[in-house]
Amino acid sequence: MENEVVAAIGPQSSGIAHVISHVVNELNVPLLSFGATDPTLTSLQYPYFLRTTQSDYYQMHAVADLVEYYGWREVIAIFVDDDYGRNGISVLGDALSKKRAKISYKAPFSPGASRSAINSLLVGANLMESRVFVVHVNPDTGLTIFSVAKSLGMTAGSYVWIATDWLPSVLDSTEPVDIDTMNLLQGVVALRHHTPDTDLKKNFISRWKNLKYKDNSPSGFNSYALYAYDSVWLVAHALDALLNEGGKFTFSNDPKLHDTNGSMLNLSSLRVFDGGQQFLQTLLRMNFTGLSGEIRFDADKNLVNPAYDVLNIGGTGSRRIGYWSNYSGLSVVAPEILYTKPPNSSSNRHLYSVIWPGEITATPRGWVFPNNGMPLRIAVPNRVSYNEFVAKDKSPPGVKGYCIDVFEAAVNLLPYPVPHNYIMYGNGKRNPIYNDIVQQVALNKFDAAVGDITIVTNRTKLVDFTQPYMESGLVVVAPVQKLKSSPWAFLKPFTIPMWLVTGGFFLFVGAVVWILEHRFNNEFRGPPSQQLVTIFWFSFSTMFFSHRENTVSSLGRVVLIVWLFVVLIINSSYTASLTSILTVQQLTSQIAGIDSLISSTEPIGVQDGSFAWNYLVDELKIAESRLVKLKNMEEYSIALARGPKGGGVAAIVDELPYIELFMSKTNCEFRTVGQEFTKSGWGFAFQRDSPLAIDLSTAILQLSENGDLQKIHNKWLTYNECSMDLSPADGGGSRLSLKSFWGLFLICGIACFLALIFFFCRVCGQFRRFGSEDEESIETEEIEHDTSTSGRRTLRSTSFKDLIDFIDRKEAEIKEILKRRNSDNKRPSQSSDG
Repeated sequence: MENEVVAAIGPQSSGIAHVISHVVNELNVPLLSFGATDPTLTSLQYPYFLRTTQSDYYQMHAVADLVEYYGWREVIAIFVDDDYGRNGISVLGDALSKKRAKISYKAPFSPGASRSAINSLLVGANLMESRVFVVHVNPDTGLTIFSVAKSLGMTAGSYVWIATDWLPSVLDSTEPVDIDTMNLLQGVVALRHHTPDTDLKKNFISRWKNLKYKDNSPSGFNSYALYAYDSVWLVAHALDALLNEGGKFTFSNDPKLHDTNGSMLNLSSLRVFDGGQQFLQTLLRMNFTGLSGEIRFDADKNLVNPAYDVLNIGGTGSRRIGYWSNYSGLSVVAPEILYTKPPNSSSNRHLYSVIWPGEITATPRGWVFPNNGMPLRIAVPNRVSYNEFVAKDKSPPGVKGYCIDVFEAAVNLLPYPVPHNYIMYGNGKRNPIYNDIVQQVALNKFDAAVGDITIVTNRTKLVDFTQPYMESGLVVVAPVQKLKSSPWAFLKPFTIPMWLVTGGFFLFVGAVVWILEHRFNNEFRGPPSQQLVTIFWFSFSTMFFSHRENTVSSLGRVVLIVWLFVVLIINSSYTASLTSILTVQQLTSQIAGIDSLISSTEPIGVQDGSFAWNYLVDELKIAESRLVKLKNMEEYSIALARGPKGGGVAAIVDELPYIELFMSKTNCEFRTVGQEFTKSGWGFAFQRDSPLAIDLSTAILQLSENGDLQKIHNKWLTYNECSMDLSPADGGGSRLSLKSFWGLFLICGIACFLALIFFFCRVCGQFRRFGSEDEESIETEEIEHDTSTSGRRTLRSTSFKDLIDFIDRKEAEIKEILKRRNSDNKRPSQSSDG
């Protein structure tokens, strides 16, 4: 640096880059580093630092995507304790937190650590729960880590090792391949800078190999060598561009740079590059294609399009199982192809299969129970009632019940042992508050909670629940009474509007049939009193299909067919409803459901410790003064039997499993009213992000599918179902209303209306002809003068009484008169022609 310098290329170490960056800042000299990947070097603190390789910021996000892709939640970070290691792992922690994962244990070691120090480090890491190790170290100590890990048995099945780009760099630089080294790395997944396979790169590799064989050099080159090559060309292109723009290279002395007494640094000889800022901007504007791909910088002075190859080491080499880029994430398609497509294509987000350590192809679970860990601390509610679900037991394991058997059966299905101890929660004198149990799990006082714990929203914010193993929901149970029989029970099948409409239609249809049959059928003729009786008799006799009058007209038959169909449906429905009322025992309650309970002011019973108390107060806005805590089934029965007036409660709100057991124990003396107004379930609670919650959920589903869950249910919860009907207090819940039959009445009404219209149209036509011919026989001259005028005058002169008299005549009589008049009119016309 004592000479006049316009640019510096290097160093390869992030730690040294931090030191040199302070120097070049004072000298205004751009520093191009092809090996310093520490993400913090891009900060505003180092304005003249220019990274010509990819930042570890992107590499750590690639590692986080791998962890998420395989479904792991925790990793152990092994890293060198310097700027490069610490800052890289810090970015990894941030990236994992966005994926709901975390670094569960950090294992740093000092640069140049001895084998014994690394051995102690790995022994401590192996005691942890996670089996996913991320190794972010320098190449000089990286292989020692895997050598020690193999000696400790940490490269067998169930282990996962993810190495950053240091490992492919070591392997690519080593030729020929060392078999012993490859044996240490079997199954490791590693990341390598992605460089496109361009013709420029292929030609360079060919020239390099020829040069290497000529000099008998054993070393190969890695991706950093490509970035170093491109860095030199970047400076060359920038110098050329600066000179073409008329730039000048001038230097000056900095008075702040001077030697102190006895200093050997010779700072006074350093010269400041006056055009450093201009040259830096020229470097940032460069855009060309190098061996490593496109050389172009973004606004943060990082190379554009960061990408990595995802490698799986096996045998004597490695195979590429996919790619990662910040544009499209994980994919089996090369990034340069995906750049031409829309980002975030879900069809591309996958990798090829991996052969993991131990030569297994199934994705490792990623965690085990720690070797130094204590058994799981499982909280169990110490209940004083409903002991069929969970209760304290004198024999091992200290607890029993339906919930405990389900948990034990699910644990037995896991492919690994789960040591655990049950710890009773509560004083045994009253039911514990279940929200407190969940809170203790979230505070790490317990590892899990097993029992009749309902999955509700506020609890899911604190802990993770398994798949529900029993359906649940809040219901209302209330005292019921048997409905007393009534001498007027035969009227109950129909509502009052239904009775009125049905009776009205009987009379209406009878009148319509009489109108349609009166001119044709002698049975529908006679004195007015007789015809009125006929209408009533015919109408109501159709109810029993016992009408003796025959229908003659076509319109009357159509109306009667439609009406008989309606009568058939009404008769059948009435018979079925009346049979149900008289033969099935009906129960009634003053409480119709949760809505009527909310609107009332009567006291409500709630199980002690249940979430129902908070739900009624917070969600349904029921005053706390109305709620009464009840401890056991005896208190349930007493409170319901006494009722509100006797110091008890009007109803009890509790979960369905408890209520079903309670009703069975009380011989169905009490019943649920209304519908189940919440839907939830019981599950086992674990700390957030616990992998056991996922594995036990799968086991619970398996129990449900193979029938074992139902067998456990039958063992503990066999009871008689209370299946009798429950009617509202007014007894009108099962009555048939007009709403169910208005469609039938509408069809019948339309049929009657159309028949009457057709009938009156035909009668009016006959009456018109009858009146016209009668006028022609009296006033023949006026007919010859103006036939149409005479016809209109006759119709106007016709009275309503004449029309009624005409309708009252028989159809056969009218036809005979019209026929005779037609024949009489023909004779005069024939004589006049003669």
